[in-house]
Amino acid sequence: MRLRGVRERLRADGPDSEFADGALVARLPVAAAPSFVDVYRESQLEMVRLAYLLTGSQETAQDLVQDAFVRLHHQFARVDDPRAYVRRSVVNACVSHHRRVSLARRRQALLVAPAASDSPRGEMFDVIGALPARERAAIVLRYWHDLDDGAIASTLGCRPATVRSLLHRGISRLREVIEP
Repeated sequence: MRLRGVRERLRADGPDSEFADGALVARLPVAAAPSFVDVYRESQLEMVRLAYLLTGSQETAQDLVQDAFVRLHHQFARVDDPRAYVRRSVVNACVSHHRRVSLARRRQALLVAPAASDSPRGEMFDVIGALPARERAAIVLRYWHDLDDGAIASTLGCRPATVRSLLHRGISRLREVIEP
């Protein structure tokens, strides 16, 4: 029962009610739900790191996380677990980003082979970036965010067995490239 509903009923009962002095209201436990600002402050940096690991671009990561928090703000009153909602939104946004980039590359139909990466990010980002989006997301969520199969499954919208399969395939592909 919500506290606001109890207060409204007490006011409706009037001053002659046996609970009009607020004794009932004082005894009700009030859960301190985090505000949107609290959730943003606590998880924004973590979500940018997640998006960076999934996209490989700091600017793209910041944009995707900002969009995820905007979606959370619109749904905040209806969301039970805001951090899980944002994490899932960020992963979905990263998958959509890679889908859009892939479509754009196919449409451009470049004939020139891409140059070798000289970026300071290192070879691991290139290898992880070459994985399919769901495998990449599963690996990052497991080894960066240290989530279990159930939490990863909830984030990706699949079953825990699928998560194990994604992790197995992703690690196998990483081994093929890293250990020739």
